[in-house]
Amino acid sequence: MTHSFSLFATITMAILTAFIGGYIARRLGLPALVGYVLAGLVIGPFTPGFVGDAAAISQLAEMGVVFMMFGVGLHFSLRDLWSVRRIAIPGAALTMITATLAGLALTQLWGWTVAAGLVLGFSLSIASTVVLLRGLSDNGLLNTPHGKVAVGWLVLEDLATVAILVIMPALVGDSENLVESMALALFKTGLFVAAMLFIGGRVMPWILAQIAHSRSREVFILAVVGLALGTAFIAYELFGVSLALAAFLAGVVVSESDVSHQVGAEVIPFRDVFAVLFFVSVGMLVNPASVIANAGQVFVLILFIVAGKSVFTVLLGFLLPGSERTMIVVAAGLSQIGEFSFIVGQAGVALGILNRDQYGLILAGSVISILINPLMYRAIPATERFLQRFPALWRRMERGGPTPEPLTEKIREHVIVVGYGRVGKHIARVLDHLGVPYLVVEQDAAYATEIQRAGVQTLLGDAANSEILRHVGLEHACALVVTVPNQTTAELIVAAAHDLAPELPIIARAGAESGVQRLAALGARHVIHPELEGGLEIVRHTLLILDFPTAQIQTYIDAVRSDTYTGILPDADKPRLLDQLVHATRGVEIGWYTVGANSSVVSQSLLEANIRSRIGASIIAIVRGHETMPNPKSNTRFQAGDLIGLIGTAHELEEAARLLDPSGDSDGARR
Repeated sequence: MTHSFSLFATITMAILTAFIGGYIARRLGLPALVGYVLAGLVIGPFTPGFVGDAAAISQLAEMGVVFMMFGVGLHFSLRDLWSVRRIAIPGAALTMITATLAGLALTQLWGWTVAAGLVLGFSLSIASTVVLLRGLSDNGLLNTPHGKVAVGWLVLEDLATVAILVIMPALVGDSENLVESMALALFKTGLFVAAMLFIGGRVMPWILAQIAHSRSREVFILAVVGLALGTAFIAYELFGVSLALAAFLAGVVVSESDVSHQVGAEVIPFRDVFAVLFFVSVGMLVNPASVIANAGQVFVLILFIVAGKSVFTVLLGFLLPGSERTMIVVAAGLSQIGEFSFIVGQAGVALGILNRDQYGLILAGSVISILINPLMYRAIPATERFLQRFPALWRRMERGGPTPEPLTEKIREHVIVVGYGRVGKHIARVLDHLGVPYLVVEQDAAYATEIQRAGVQTLLGDAANSEILRHVGLEHACALVVTVPNQTTAELIVAAAHDLAPELPIIARAGAESGVQRLAALGARHVIHPELEGGLEIVRHTLLILDFPTAQIQTYIDAVRSDTYTGILPDADKPRLLDQLVHATRGVEIGWYTVGANSSVVSQSLLEANIRSRIGASIIAIVRGHETMPNPKSNTRFQAGDLIGLIGTAHELEEAARLLDPSGDSDGARR
């Protein structure tokens, strides 16, 4: 294999092994990212078989960080950060200082130099933003008050990384220029931030708005990707700002554009693919032999990252004005280290502060803590119950007021609506009117925040990832409505939901006519193809204008619908099909009226009552209990309580209503 082919081979093998690892992880009930990290270990230089190009994939992983942070900035709200400042600012400062000092103390027991100990401490103090966002999203916590505190906390840690990278050269003897170096770095960072907010804030939205009118989706996608990568690259080269911070600021600026929702939608595929490569690259860096040889130090390090940082964060509930549930969620999210720890560790190696084995400990700590992190979220309820066993302690830690119940713990007999687009919004509006409780799952962060502020119970997350479906109360719901337009996404959601709750009725929107049967096979009880239904309505009205007979039109419509929904459309839909006749008939109406107990037609047959000759309206159906009788026979006898469907003019229907229920108590309704 030629060297020029190594990048293609590395990407191909990384994606293939990540797919296999992710699939196996999901089948075992673990998050997919666990499989991605182990896939990196498989194609890494320390295991037999294919060896990927670690340098090439690490650069691709940097792109993953850029796209992830660009997406965070795109949905970032200064108002949200400001609202959690009393928790996030002191919390981030205290955890970073404590972690750094604890790491230094730990390495002194191992005989490291002070400088090496400080670098390790710096690395342990910075959690991975990529892992945090993925964990919060998978567990339906990203747009909750707890998730917003965690994100604000991590943003402040990311900003602190800039100062850490400036301080590190002083650890190897450049202390005379420390103040000058820090001042220069802060000046360049401030200059970049100012340029982005004041110049980029006007230029970038204007550029995107102009490109949006070019009627070329490809050009628009190139513009979005170019802004994310180009801004990060220029900031790194000219201002010395980290790629992640620059991408974050670019996202903040673009969020002010009128096309920010479209930008977010176009970034998602790039973010997802490159985020996978990020996790694969992490796995490739780990040397299993080194981990085994230093198993004792690795164990202590993991204990510190996972347990030590978590316990310290939970105990901050005594000091910070946040609910204890918030502190537990933040503790779960912070119990890992990632990309910024690599950056700090690599800088330490480049400066000669750390050797390769010491850097290997940081890598091992990162990989193992990332693998454990999903379990920390699952431990949140148990941790909360344990602390509540000590009422005095719990009350003291609840400085921020009573902990709000998780959304899915207080909602029962609800409808879950996945996707809050035009279809989802109409469904929610009807459920609101009827007083039926419902929960929306929406993957667009800005939109989810917007509708949440409007009072709609909302979870932010991609329901195609079945982790979020574990947190929507499927076991207590009465129905799941999947309105997403993408066929593949709908199939993934339906399959996952049916596996988790086999008896739950699922109503799904088919994105393609060919997907109707697939959704039904995957577990959807009812499948609707909006384009087909809309097309049939257009055909109906077109043929009416051309004076085709109504009966012929309806026969054609029913035949097309029956062919499409074969095996799905139940007999119970017959009243609905009869109702649809009203939309195809000009000058007539359909009404449904209940036969009153004192009506003269009770016990009479349709022939004896002779309603058509007496009034002019025609009986098209009778609903008796759960039985529907379309086009009933003339010897059918009326019974009190029958629901009668009639077709005729408005005057004829009024006469029929008086005949069927002279007392006027009928609950019938004209449609």
